Amino acid sequence: MLRMSWSTFRDRWPVFLGAIISVCLGVALVQSSLLTLVSAATAKVPPGLSAVEERAIRDGYVGAISLLGMTLGLAFFVAIFVVSSTFAFTVAQRRRDLALLRLTGAGRRQVRTLLVGEALLLGVIGSALGMLVGLPLMRLQTTMLTTFEFAPPGFTAQWRDWIIAVSAGTGVGVAVLGVLAASRRAARVQPLEALRDLGGAARVMTASRWVFGVLFLAGSVALLILVSAVGGEAALPLSINATFTLVTAFALLAPLVVPLVAAPFGLVFRGKLGLLAQANLRTGVRRSASTAAPIMVLVAFVVGMAGTTGTLTEASRQEITRELRGDLVLNTDRPVGDQVAAAPGVTGVSEQAPVSFDIGTDEGEDGVEWESADGLAIFPAAYEETHRAAVTSGNLADLRGASVAVTPSVGGWKVGDTMPVHLTGGPDQLRVVALLPETLSGPAVLLSPDLMPDGPRQYVVRATDPAAAATGLATLGQVMTAGAWVDEYNDQQQRTNTNVMVALMGMAMVYTLIAMVNAVVIAASDRRAEFAAARVTGLTRSQVVGTALAESVAVVAIGVLLGVLAATGTIVGMASAVRDMIGINVTSLPWSMFGAVVAIALAVVAVSSVLSTLSATRTPPIRLVAARE
Repeated sequence: MLRMSWSTFRDRWPVFLGAIISVCLGVALVQSSLLTLVSAATAKVPPGLSAVEERAIRDGYVGAISLLGMTLGLAFFVAIFVVSSTFAFTVAQRRRDLALLRLTGAGRRQVRTLLVGEALLLGVIGSALGMLVGLPLMRLQTTMLTTFEFAPPGFTAQWRDWIIAVSAGTGVGVAVLGVLAASRRAARVQPLEALRDLGGAARVMTASRWVFGVLFLAGSVALLILVSAVGGEAALPLSINATFTLVTAFALLAPLVVPLVAAPFGLVFRGKLGLLAQANLRTGVRRSASTAAPIMVLVAFVVGMAGTTGTLTEASRQEITRELRGDLVLNTDRPVGDQVAAAPGVTGVSEQAPVSFDIGTDEGEDGVEWESADGLAIFPAAYEETHRAAVTSGNLADLRGASVAVTPSVGGWKVGDTMPVHLTGGPDQLRVVALLPETLSGPAVLLSPDLMPDGPRQYVVRATDPAAAATGLATLGQVMTAGAWVDEYNDQQQRTNTNVMVALMGMAMVYTLIAMVNAVVIAASDRRAEFAAARVTGLTRSQVVGTALAESVAVVAIGVLLGVLAATGTIVGMASAVRDMIGINVTSLPWSMFGAVVAIALAVVAVSSVLSTLSATRTPPIRLVAARE
């Protein structure tokens, strides 16, 4: 059977080209993300730097590792999802050939061995190509990280020889696993049923689809509830994981949606061609669901990610607006508190300075683990005049000397605890005097004014005449109204979110676009005889192309519908987490991003459909119809 696998692959290589491309790009994406992640995790801080420079570089690597960890998880999921769906679709298309093989005497085990052998060959070829493609992809990923300042300048990903085994194992493993379930079903279907497309061969919603679809859907609900419960920094990774499970659930249950979309399809596309396209959708449920899968992935992740980050940004903006009680914000490069207080119309000033330090956490026998933290050194009384400075326990008035106030997420500290720290020119321990409520945008750590370093300052100013005060403060530094400062912060957050989306999902989303083209081409290659029969009965070539294009529009609608459902779940989960965390009820829906994604998906699928249908109808129809007899 392995020899037959090679013969089948050699004779029908164009059919398997899409599967090879899927494996190749999947391996390249995983390899690039993994090498970049390992390089960031093992990067060394250059010697001879100051404590501040060393901490900045170390924090840069920590941020890059966090982002690359999510990128690697997304790459694995997209690769497994696309490759497995591609292989399952390819096997389903060949059920008639496999039925003939069974009728000639091949047993179920032999059929499965044939398919697994083909998957093994495709996996080896795709992995070899993927290793080569992964090298320029790794350089591109590194460039994005440094350009967007998610990694320190000069960071480069390094090649490691062990990645050859990992890449080969990933490609071959994903290919074989992707074909196992489909091969088991193909071998179990009775040959005559497969030839006539009846019974088990015609059933798309199998028992396994129902069971796993419901299980993944239930798991998604549990994850979305967990997102709301944990909140904080863990909410975004959990939301991405919820998108994984929702996409998987909807992919398994997609055949249920195809008839729902096909039902009103005849009303939209009237006439005989519309009815024909509607009938093709109903009879080609498996084909439509498989083609819609990468569209769903694209919409779910892009819209879901844009919606969750947009929700966080808008919630942060509203939180800052709620917490800030000043009229002006002044940023300077040195302490100028007395001059600010003397400006015309100024009635109150809060001075604060950024402080970067390390917090130690007792890890038992492993000693103390140090983590970087950023805080603000403040004057408590003045800070409470210009900010809504609530505490859950303790008192900010006790913030003096070697003391600190923190949120619970910083390390689970309690009032009265002694916190080990590495603080340049300061004490090695700080006493926790207050606990702050969880926040999205505010400082998680407030330090005593006695720990305020020299250097940049920020002043929040209250004034009876903000315009006159702004004129008087203009010579001291950058001054802006509180509203303008909030808007500038919001714009910066939006730019950061855009960069995160590009770095996190850019290459994976390009992969899904290629997978869309791949799915359309594979589907069209199996419909040559169907198109020929339609032309023999009186349809022109342009009418056949138009019918296939109309079907593609419906497939895009299916993918968009399922993707929106998955994205909505993650956005609602994040909005719930924000509400429980800071008491602000906000949901940001990325309409412009949604429109762009739908337009791109529609254009890619439509162009692919037209070109592949034109290619499939190039042969005179009578020759293909005669070949079937």
